[in-house]
Amino acid sequence: MIGREMVRWTEGGRASQLAAVLMGTTILAGVPADALAQVAPKASAAKASKAAAPKAAAPKAAPAAPVVDPDAGAQPIVTIQVKGSERLEPQTVLSYIKMRVGQPYTKASADAALKDLYSTELFKDVQINNDGGVVVIQVQENPVVNRIILEGNKRIKDDKILPEIKVSPRQIFTRSKIRADVARIIELYKRQGRYAATVEPKMVSLDQNRVDIVFEITEGDKSKVRQINIIGNEHFSDGELRSEMVTKQARFTRLFSSGTSYDPDRMAFDQQKLRQFYLTQGYADFRVVSAVAELTPDKKDFIITYVVEEGQRYKFGDVKVESQLRDFDGEKMAKNLVMHKGDWYNAKQVEDTIEGLNQTAGAFGYAFADVRPQYDRDKENLTMGLTFVIQEAPRVYVERIDINGNTLTQDKVVRREFRLAEGDAFNSLQVKRSTNRIKSLGYFQEKFEVEQKPGAADDRIILEANVEEKPTGELQLSAGFSSLESFIFQASIRQRNFRGRGQTVGLSGSLSRYSKSVEASFVEPYLFDKNVSLGVDIYRRDYNSFNYYNSDRNTTYEQSTTGFQVRAGVPLTEYLTAVARYTLNYDDVGLGSQYFNAAGDCDPVVAGRYLCDAIGKRLSSIVGLSLIYDTLDNRQRPTRGFTASINTDFAGLGGDVKYARIRGNASKFMNMGKGFIFSLSAEGGVIKGIGGDDVRLTDRFYLGEPQIRGFAIRGVGPRVLRKYITDGVIATKRSDWQDDALGGNYYYMGRAELEIPLGSGAREMGLRPSIFADVGAVWGVKKPSLTQCDFAAGGNGKCNPLYTTAAGGSTTEASTGGVANTPTLDSNGNQTYAYNFTEEFVGDTWKPRVAIGIGVNWNSPFGPFRIDFSRVLLKQEGDDPKTFTFNVGTQF
Repeated sequence: MIGREMVRWTEGGRASQLAAVLMGTTILAGVPADALAQVAPKASAAKASKAAAPKAAAPKAAPAAPVVDPDAGAQPIVTIQVKGSERLEPQTVLSYIKMRVGQPYTKASADAALKDLYSTELFKDVQINNDGGVVVIQVQENPVVNRIILEGNKRIKDDKILPEIKVSPRQIFTRSKIRADVARIIELYKRQGRYAATVEPKMVSLDQNRVDIVFEITEGDKSKVRQINIIGNEHFSDGELRSEMVTKQARFTRLFSSGTSYDPDRMAFDQQKLRQFYLTQGYADFRVVSAVAELTPDKKDFIITYVVEEGQRYKFGDVKVESQLRDFDGEKMAKNLVMHKGDWYNAKQVEDTIEGLNQTAGAFGYAFADVRPQYDRDKENLTMGLTFVIQEAPRVYVERIDINGNTLTQDKVVRREFRLAEGDAFNSLQVKRSTNRIKSLGYFQEKFEVEQKPGAADDRIILEANVEEKPTGELQLSAGFSSLESFIFQASIRQRNFRGRGQTVGLSGSLSRYSKSVEASFVEPYLFDKNVSLGVDIYRRDYNSFNYYNSDRNTTYEQSTTGFQVRAGVPLTEYLTAVARYTLNYDDVGLGSQYFNAAGDCDPVVAGRYLCDAIGKRLSSIVGLSLIYDTLDNRQRPTRGFTASINTDFAGLGGDVKYARIRGNASKFMNMGKGFIFSLSAEGGVIKGIGGDDVRLTDRFYLGEPQIRGFAIRGVGPRVLRKYITDGVIATKRSDWQDDALGGNYYYMGRAELEIPLGSGAREMGLRPSIFADVGAVWGVKKPSLTQCDFAAGGNGKCNPLYTTAAGGSTTEASTGGVANTPTLDSNGNQTYAYNFTEEFVGDTWKPRVAIGIGVNWNSPFGPFRIDFSRVLLKQEGDDPKTFTFNVGTQF
């Protein structure tokens, strides 16, 4: 009855009535029932009396125990005062609590007020006192954060940690926020494998109730994987199974591998790798029972333990193909499958077969063909029967092609690379080809794929190219050092997607100790929106040829070439392109003054006949044609595919030079799996003079670094070695010879290279090591006349000179036989000879030169770096081997 009255009165909304009921409840507690009837409403009196009357058979009830109200006699609140607040107004503090003037002050209301104030996280300390209805709330505000300071972090920089910290300057300091930030920082270090990292937060008090928060970080060493234990494996050793895992045991040989750090996600992936491995070996029931990683007490290393259950090994049973598509004969397709009855079961072969059948169906226009394998496991005979069911699906047509994400690149630049048009029958091979062509543009993200989405009907599909543009403009100033060119300075500006039209515009220049050049270029891949490419190059190149003498590099001839080239390309098929070009060059070849005699003529004794014949100014008018076959998946960095080209050039359409030249090359790239890329390449060429003209020295083929590693620049092929004579003794050290490469009219070259993958850490650093084998030769020049002297032991000391000096200082070919090379005394009393050298012509042979080695490409922070260590296995007389080469540069 009382409860119902309280609710009713409370609903009436009058606080005085509610207080009266509360007080009445307290006063009347324990009063007999008949007394209650006197204070209850008349309408309830009869009911109360009837309820209170005892029944005849019922025992008399015991009197109720008195209830004591702890807040009985609570004083009403007269006033509420706030003390200690600095930034907050007293009214703001009061707004956070429910305590009000006029209400009774109770312990419950005081506790609620304390809880409400602490929940704001604005106060460090709060006290509430009541003195005769005067309530005083004493507060101490939390300080304001002035700044955040990180100390001790070297492996993770401030710009990586600060975004993870939620406390920021001008916010209110709270301990809960600091604890959360400490946990976030430690989590960052755990992601790097540093489980021993600790963070100690400190607070530096400042004036005006401000603080600096200092996170003192002790990074610790990376927590490596010390040991990987495998329990339950009977058919494969621990080493075989560890080799399948991404996580590796920490060893000295894996200093650059990030796989030695503990990572829970990597550990879960390793369990999948173990399962994949066993499934490829026929163990269809394999499972990982448990995987536990234990941190050593010093928190430096982890010990990982896998418990596995191998199960039984299965073989393939009957392998069938059931096709519901009218274009496919299931029996014929089953005969072409890679797996056969009796072979060990291999889940990878099953996955590859499903993918292959889907691609085959896609090539016939069934974009949504569904290939489902049905397994028939026989546990008694340990066989796995398999039926590939190709379910019925409609032929699909391209409804539309959408291009999304391109803000600069025009739609037509992407759309014209599609091998399918809207309305065409769907073809999965053409979609893949379109994907590769778009990636080869180099304008978008590397992991680009053309997405396939259902269209408005079951037989319609939407092809969607969601591209993510990357910068295509290049402005580079670089300086570096090369074993070829000594110091190099380069500057270039190029835009590979000019105005979003797919055009390439570039301007470049370079300067080194032995060469300098400037070049402007323009390429339009689709002239007038037709499938015709146009390119124009205008250039000036100055080159100084050289030889070595006494370890010094000496300039032999200087060649300046000014010219331009215009080329146009037309695709003949999807993979075959024809490119026609016209080149006009003006060459000026000259020698240093030391090579001329007093009459101003080139002195063959000093320069050699081959150099004297090369000097002069000539105009070369060259027309050429190339056929290029290209199926590479990516022209920027191919991983699979084939490319080949045949290039022909004819010089003689006007000008002073006449020759015909043909060159061919081919390259094959193969993805060997697990990041290994194997490539084979070969090339060769021949050049012939026309109309009785000999091929000039500057137009011949040359081999050496960098074409064939393991040899110096122009270190392979025909050459003249001039060996100097001192006191009748011929120099035997190559550094004391003059080495002049002559080039050749024929050449061939081949290369095999395997790119070796490293861990993710090395890949992030841009390290790409490889092993290689190079082979090649250049030959086919007319043997020059030489100056030969016989100073060997027992020799007659005579020379067979190419030239004699007649009266007046003119030089003519010698017509006599040997002449005595009689020494004379100079002004210092030293012996000199008329000819102080003997010459040898060597290296003119087709026999191969072979070198093997290891190299590393590194996209270092200061620029591209390439280093090669080579060992020559096969060389010919006169070749100049070189074990170590490198190129390095920097950008600024």
